[in-house]
Amino acid sequence: MINLLFPLLNTDISSDVSDEEVVRLYLETQNVAYFNILYDRYSGKIFAKCLSLLKSESEAQDATQDVLMKILLNLSKFGGKSRFSTWIYSITYNFCIDFIRRKKKDPSVYVDDLLENLDIEEEIEDSFLTEINVKRLKVILSEITARDKSILLMKYQDDMTIREISTVLDKSESAIKMQIKRAKQKFKKVYQEKYKAGYHE
Repeated sequence: MINLLFPLLNTDISSDVSDEEVVRLYLETQNVAYFNILYDRYSGKIFAKCLSLLKSESEAQDATQDVLMKILLNLSKFGGKSRFSTWIYSITYNFCIDFIRRKKKDPSVYVDDLLENLDIEEEIEDSFLTEINVKRLKVILSEITARDKSILLMKYQDDMTIREISTVLDKSESAIKMQIKRAKQKFKKVYQEKYKAGYHE
């Protein structure tokens, strides 16, 4: 049955309407066409994030559907305090980390930041990460924990600000800065173990 009051929107309109406006229109009308716009914009990105964390295409596909359903059911809770994309990233990240915990694929995600106030060694320049060739980068990212990998990808791949990351992870900005420093050190340690010890691609 066609909904004559709220017909499907064309692509020209959907591409011009902001995420926040689409959310408002959906909540006011409950017209599924508005949620379809959000689905088109974010389903691929959500799948990519799930795949990078879960490392299984089938699990990532299932997780993507679960995350999209969770987003649909919780749209009314989006308060606009952060960008909609950040809110979606937060739901995706937390869903995947909970999944990993349940499957016990990465026990380290249980560990709280007990070393929060310990001194970090030397500051590692961002260029150390950004100038490593792609093949080596993928190898190293596969060796570090899901938590460290996620925060590095948020910072250097997704170009998220410290404030946005703190929103996603529900931590203070100072805690995020410390966690990034620790993740960079672990990244460097794996790199040195593999490549400075004669590891070959």
